[in-house]
Amino acid sequence: MRTFQVPTRDQVSPEAQGIFDNLQKKIGMVPNLYATIGYSANALSSYLTFQGEQAKGTFKAKEREAIFLAISEVNGCEYCKAAHTTIGKMNGFTEEETIELRQGRSTDIRLNAIVALAKDITINKGRASEPNVEAFFAQGFDNGALVDLVALVADKTFMNYLHNLTEIPVDFPAAKSIEEPVLV
Repeated sequence: MRTFQVPTRDQVSPEAQGIFDNLQKKIGMVPNLYATIGYSANALSSYLTFQGEQAKGTFKAKEREAIFLAISEVNGCEYCKAAHTTIGKMNGFTEEETIELRQGRSTDIRLNAIVALAKDITINKGRASEPNVEAFFAQGFDNGALVDLVALVADKTFMNYLHNLTEIPVDFPAAKSIEEPVLV
């Protein structure tokens, strides 16, 4: 199979270079997966715009991280499990909570409804079970929130699939296996 390399700034188009520069300024690095998207300046620009607009949607940053953890586990993406475990902890989750979220569950009722549905949507390609959909709406979410959730599933599935295909190096600390005991 083809080996994919993470492109350097000099190996991408001038448009992608500008995006790399903005990422460097904003977050202090260009994560390897974003750099890999940079092979297509169009895809990188479109993705960052989509991601930025979704941040204005229904779900707060911590909830988005929970959703991303559940989806990344279903899709078996080591990169995104690592990245979102790190970012999830930055948003207040414990190691144990990140593992529970990757399993599609939480002790918080609202968060549980969100991640259970995100997991179900991902596993069943959008054909989620009625109980998970109803549990989501029972938490006060509306149709707009459901659309926002599906958009976040699409966002993370794109990244998961890109990493699963390219297998570029993970530049975040590895996420613990769900089976590993969590030391508290």
